[in-house]
Amino acid sequence: MKYIGTKELETERLILRKLTKEDAEQAYLNWCSSDEVSKYVMWEKHSNMDVTKKLYELWEKEYDNLDTYRWIVQIKDTNELIGTIDVASKKFIKYGACEIGYCYGEKYWGMGYATEALKAVIKFLFEECDTNVVFAEHMSNNIASGKVMQKAGMKYEGVLRNRIIDKDNNLNDLISYSITKEEYFK
Repeated sequence: MKYIGTKELETERLILRKLTKEDAEQAYLNWCSSDEVSKYVMWEKHSNMDVTKKLYELWEKEYDNLDTYRWIVQIKDTNELIGTIDVASKKFIKYGACEIGYCYGEKYWGMGYATEALKAVIKFLFEECDTNVVFAEHMSNNIASGKVMQKAGMKYEGVLRNRIIDKDNNLNDLISYSITKEEYFK
């Protein structure tokens, strides 16, 4: 895998770019403080804007590392910030395996933005970074996230049973999807 760092990506409706601490206010308002969004992620909703600002300051510094791949997703026409997408774990990146994580504000769900952004990141990772496989997981209670993965060309891999406890203290399965370099270039 080639480590080239986060590069601005553009789709028909979106710009995926490096985030800055100045983005924290919109991020906080549009998804970081949302009860609905936090149901499906591992982190707790942010209690105030200072939490988001501190996180974004930290993340902005991480761009100095060329193995950091994190984008804020912006609608071209309105400049609204709607979420983030990133290589969520560096655990397997040295083997060319990139685990993708994403999060979008609920007012932007069901509009195809998540799929559009995921396709752009998959394209970048295979075509520019020479990745071997891109994979993602979602909690079994978040069916919509699995549909995003499928629409982006990822294939169902399997279920990791009872692997995660959701915000309501219920056990959930983790559903895994991936796409390999060979499948992408077919």
